[in-house]
Amino acid sequence: MSVQFFSKLSQNYIGLLKDDEYYDITIEVGKDPNVKIFRAHMNILCYRSPYLRRILASNKNRNKENILSHIKFSNISSENFQIILEYIYGGILSLNGQEILDIMNILVAADVLHLQELVDYLQTYLVENNPEWIEQHFGFTQQIASRSNNLLELKEFCTRLMAKSPEKILKSIDFTSLSEKSLISLIKRDDLQMREVENILQNCLPLVRFFSLSSKEFSRKVRPYQKLLDHQLYENLLSYYLDPEIVSTHKILRPRKTVLLDNDTQIIESRIIDLNIASTISKWIDKIVINDDNFREFYLPYKFELLLRGSRDGFTPKKFHKLCDNEYNTITFIKVKGTEEILGGYNPLKWESSNSWGITKDSFIFSFKNKNIKDAIISNVNNINRALNYDPSRGPQFGVDIVCGTSDMSTSKDYNHTYCKKNFYEKAIRDTSGYFTIEDYEVFQIMKS
Repeated sequence: MSVQFFSKLSQNYIGLLKDDEYYDITIEVGKDPNVKIFRAHMNILCYRSPYLRRILASNKNRNKENILSHIKFSNISSENFQIILEYIYGGILSLNGQEILDIMNILVAADVLHLQELVDYLQTYLVENNPEWIEQHFGFTQQIASRSNNLLELKEFCTRLMAKSPEKILKSIDFTSLSEKSLISLIKRDDLQMREVENILQNCLPLVRFFSLSSKEFSRKVRPYQKLLDHQLYENLLSYYLDPEIVSTHKILRPRKTVLLDNDTQIIESRIIDLNIASTISKWIDKIVINDDNFREFYLPYKFELLLRGSRDGFTPKKFHKLCDNEYNTITFIKVKGTEEILGGYNPLKWESSNSWGITKDSFIFSFKNKNIKDAIISNVNNINRALNYDPSRGPQFGVDIVCGTSDMSTSKDYNHTYCKKNFYEKAIRDTSGYFTIEDYEVFQIMKS
């Protein structure tokens, strides 16, 4: 006779997880500023996760001095990792109050860690309990399912949906994120439940940002297929690329704010700027002369890594210096409240809290109105000895031409003393000088992608 007492065993192991005394490994999870350190036990992790077994075995071979092991998972949130650890230790999975997106992210993390039992359960849970959410977010779900050979149930659900209910895919929130490969495979299917007269490409074409293409891209990629386009749309496009000033831009779709590339490489994730502005800034940094022939062409050689967003992290000098000090090659974007203005500057040096000046000939400040790149203003530094100011009681400060500070020089209060005035840079970037209010601001570090 065999009796199993799993409930008490599970409780004991959950207690071990919470114990701070006998751990022999630390796990760093998340990205700054939302990093959390977990304490855990190698033996348990190794026997529960084949992936962690390989990682820890590799670390053990390198670690000859029995130093405490440490591993990182920057792409898993601390909240989701806590749920996974409770499963690993106690065989407990609690999804109460979890958003569907969080459950999807837990599934992705479980797949990375090769927790097949958990992967199988979560796939079934999502398919059986949340089919409507999957339909509405089909592009996102299909992208996740296609990345792994272990997500077969999720992948099969997406495949069936593509064949039997293509109209639901067309109506999904993120349909435009569906890959070209997936769209073509859908159209090729013999069991596609759609009459040929219901040409789904006709529904896709109006969503394409044709006016964001360069003249070369338009000539090579669009013009050969002009018969597929609405006649008036094509005439407007042709006029736009021949003489852009005669075409009204009132109903033109703006460039997308976010672009995702392969291998999770993200060009930019911003609530303030779009890719046209990112491209223009990149050209200025690389000293590319912008003219009528190339101002529309995208130039995106850099990855923009978000260091700070005011609406997320706060608007205090203290938070700015905590997140941005010692970071080189940064761009600050400031959205002016009550206007469509974007101000900012490029700092090739690192930010400091040293009460000194930053000396460089390569910094510049700029402004955009209504995200119009053709009328953007760039102002290069004129006095290189006063290019940047490293006052710990202020946020980003370019000379004294753009200043973000507080009236009483407090480091912990929100900015209430922000102004722009021509001093140490070549030209004014605003029609009026003086104080303004920040609606939001972002600081990015740029790196060659």
